[in-house]
Amino acid sequence: MEFEKIVDLHCHILPEIDDGSPNLESSLMLAKQAVSDGVTHILCTPHHLDNEYVNHKNDVIRATNEFQEKLNAYQIPLRVFPGQEVHINGNLISKYDDLLGIDANKRYMLLEFPHGNVPEYAEQMIFKLKKLGTTPVIVHPERNSEIQSNLELLYNFIKKGALAQVTATSYVGGFGEKVAKISKKLVEHNLVQIVASDAHTLKGRKFVLHEALDQIAEDFGENKAIQFEKNAEDLINGERVVAHDYSPIKKKKRFFFF
Repeated sequence: MEFEKIVDLHCHILPEIDDGSPNLESSLMLAKQAVSDGVTHILCTPHHLDNEYVNHKNDVIRATNEFQEKLNAYQIPLRVFPGQEVHINGNLISKYDDLLGIDANKRYMLLEFPHGNVPEYAEQMIFKLKKLGTTPVIVHPERNSEIQSNLELLYNFIKKGALAQVTATSYVGGFGEKVAKISKKLVEHNLVQIVASDAHTLKGRKFVLHEALDQIAEDFGENKAIQFEKNAEDLINGERVVAHDYSPIKKKKRFFFF
């Protein structure tokens, strides 16, 4: 498929700020890979408030502006915007002013769960963020162990007004067959609304965003892929995006023979 633009809303491209890129050279290499993949706009989303990294709002804005200057100097045709991959915690609301949204008005925000579980307070935190006018976009639910074993958890969050993002690498099989199958189910049941790269300079974490969109088009039709890309554009512009036509994923019944 051909796209006039591709917006990537989850990318660890900023240098020396988290585990995404160790230096400017690596970041520029990622930028060139992004352009080769057809990506035109990137939301820079360093980790924030997880167990390892704290990247304050103003620091990310400054780092993003500096990186844009480097991109311009090297004539790499890519626009970058400041964001964060915000790790859920019980004190998130008290830190709200230091959080960056997907859009400038923080109408949407990337929200990360721990890889191994879903915190008991997650539903309450989604409610609190919604009350403040911010819709959380749950990142890579297909890689969360607890959601993997109970996909109805994600359905309930979407039902409560959250959105979700599947990772391109997950969809094309980079994290294994199990994660790829779950990713496809989430797209089929409209439980994710965007696909993003979550690119790092780590092995197996490259840009395959265009490949994932092509695969979604092959699996579910071009209109679905076009909608995914449009949703990304609308989110970064602060336009209205809601989940629709979503449905629960029923567990297959197990039969026991004695």
